[in-house]
Amino acid sequence: MQIKESTKEYDVCIVGSGAGGGMAAHELTQAGADVVMLEAGGWFDSEDFAMFTWPYESPRRGGSTREQPFGEFDACFGGWDIEGEPYTTTEGTKFDWFRGRMLGGRTNHWGRISLRFGPDDFRVKSIDGMGEDWPITYEEISPYYDRIDRLIGVFGTNEGIPNEPGGIYLPPPEPRCYEHLIKDSCDNMGIPVIPSRLSIITKPHNGRAACHYCGQCNRSCATHSNFSTPSVLLPPALETGNLEIINNAMVREVTYSDGKARGVSYVNKKDRKEYKVRAKVVVLAASACESARLLLNSKSTDFPAGLANSSGTVGKYLMDTTGTSVAGLIPKLMDMPAHNEDGVGGMHLYIPWWEDNSKLDFARGYHVELWGGRGMPSYGFMGGIQNYNDMFRNGPKRSGGYGKSLKEDYRKYYGSIVGLSGRGESIGYEDNYCEIDPNVVDEWGIPVLRFNYNWSEQEYNQVRHMQNTFRSIIDEMGGHALWDMPGKEDGYGISNPGQIIHEVGTTRMGDDPNTSVLNKHCQAHDVDNLFVLDGGSFVSQPHKNTTWTILALSMRGSEYIAEEMKKGNL
Repeated sequence: MQIKESTKEYDVCIVGSGAGGGMAAHELTQAGADVVMLEAGGWFDSEDFAMFTWPYESPRRGGSTREQPFGEFDACFGGWDIEGEPYTTTEGTKFDWFRGRMLGGRTNHWGRISLRFGPDDFRVKSIDGMGEDWPITYEEISPYYDRIDRLIGVFGTNEGIPNEPGGIYLPPPEPRCYEHLIKDSCDNMGIPVIPSRLSIITKPHNGRAACHYCGQCNRSCATHSNFSTPSVLLPPALETGNLEIINNAMVREVTYSDGKARGVSYVNKKDRKEYKVRAKVVVLAASACESARLLLNSKSTDFPAGLANSSGTVGKYLMDTTGTSVAGLIPKLMDMPAHNEDGVGGMHLYIPWWEDNSKLDFARGYHVELWGGRGMPSYGFMGGIQNYNDMFRNGPKRSGGYGKSLKEDYRKYYGSIVGLSGRGESIGYEDNYCEIDPNVVDEWGIPVLRFNYNWSEQEYNQVRHMQNTFRSIIDEMGGHALWDMPGKEDGYGISNPGQIIHEVGTTRMGDDPNTSVLNKHCQAHDVDNLFVLDGGSFVSQPHKNTTWTILALSMRGSEYIAEEMKKGNL
C-alpha cells in the first residue's frame, strides 16, 4: 500500500478531539505550539443541530438509531455498535464500548456532571489497602481544577464535605418540584442532598451566553452555554492560527524509531488511503481504550508487545463505573397542575457519598443522580403506563386504556415518576483488561480490541446497597417502585462493564516504570516525547464522573509539554 507522508513536521500531533485532546489543543496552541489534531469522526458545529427540533417534525419522533443509541436528537454520533468497527470479548465476559465518532468525541454526550476528585481519592490504597495510590495528590491538581472552573464555567455550591471538594462556582438553578420531595425524604433519612455541579453556565461567562433553560443539553447547545470541546475549547485554539484539524482520520499506529515517537499513520476514511503525519511530540487522547489499542498496535523491535509497554501494563487495570437505577411512581406528583420546571438539561440536586465504609461490606462509595419531572414528551414517553393503574385501581392487571381514558392517564401520571441512579467506584484489577484480538480487524484493516472484564463481590455488594437505599427513599416518599428488586442471580441490577461510559486506567501513571506506563506528568516512561492525556492515566476510578479530572490532567500535562519544549527537552 502506498503511504503518503507529510514533509511537514508539527510541534505536536494530538489524536482525539474530546476532553483530553480538546484541552491539550487549547493549552498548547495558546503556548505557541504548531499543532495538528486527528479525529476519527466528521466535523460538528454545535450551532447546527436539533436543539429546537420538535419531536413531531421527525417521523421517528426522536427514536434511536444505530449511530445515535440515545435518540436521533442526541448530539453524539457513534455508539456501542459502530458499523465496520467491531470489538470482541473473551468467553464469559460482557463489555460495552461506547465511542464518539465526531469532532469533540464524547464531550458531545455526557451529563456535564463536573465533580472534582477528593484528597482521599488519590490515596485509596493507603486508606483501605485495595488498588494503588496515585503518584500525585489533590493539592497538586487542585490549581488546575480552579483554572478549569474559571475557563469553562460550572455551577454548584461549596458544602465543606471533606472528600467532595468545592470549586469556583456560578449560582445553581432552583430545585424542581420532584427534587424538593426527594430532598425532604432524604432529610428524614439522614442522607445529604446538595445542589449538583454541572458545567452549564447560569450567568454570561467568558463571552458565552447564560443557559436559557431549554432543558435539552444532550442535543448540543446553539448558545454554547454547556461544555463540549467544539463549543468551548476548539474555537479559541483555531483562532490562534496554530491548530490544524484533520477529520475522518482513523489512526493505525504511532510511528517510532531511535527511541522517539515520530508521528502517527492513519487511514483517511474518505479516500481510504494511508497517510503519515510527523511531529516532535505525540499526544494520545483518543479515550482510554482507543489509546491503549494504538499503543498495542504500535509494535517495533524495541517494543514487540506494543509501544511504551515494557512493563506489560498497557491495557490492564481497566475500570468502569458501576451503575444501577430504581424508578418509582409518587402519588403526591399525580394530577399535578402545570407548573414551572425551567432548568438545565440535567439534575439540579444530587446525593454525594455519605456512608462510613468501615461499617459496610464494600470499599469506596457512590453518588446518586436524580431524575424525573415534566420534560418534553418524545419517542418512548411514559413507556409502560398501562402498568401504573395496577397500583391504584382494582380490576384486570396491566389494563391500559385507549382514546379518552389513555389521554386521562397521561395527564394523571405526567411528571409523577422519579428515578435514582447510582454511579459507584470499582476497584482496579490487573485481570480486567483490553488486548489486541489476533483474529479480527476493522473495516480499515486495523486489529481490534478484545475485552476481559468481570465485576467482583465489591461491586455487587455496592450495587445491592444502592438498590436497597433507592427503594427506601421511594418508600419514604410514599411511592411505589416500578419493578421488583433484582436478586443476586441478576447481579442486583448492575450495569454491564462499559455501559456507564467511564472507562479509564489502561495506561496508568505511577512512579515505578515496572508497574505503570506513564509518569505523573502523563509522559510515557519508555518514550519521553509520547504522552497520554485521556482517562488512561487514572490509577483509581472514584465515583465522581471522569471528565473534570481528564481536563485537569490534560491541562497539567500540556503545561509540562510546553515548558519542556521551551527548554529544548522535547
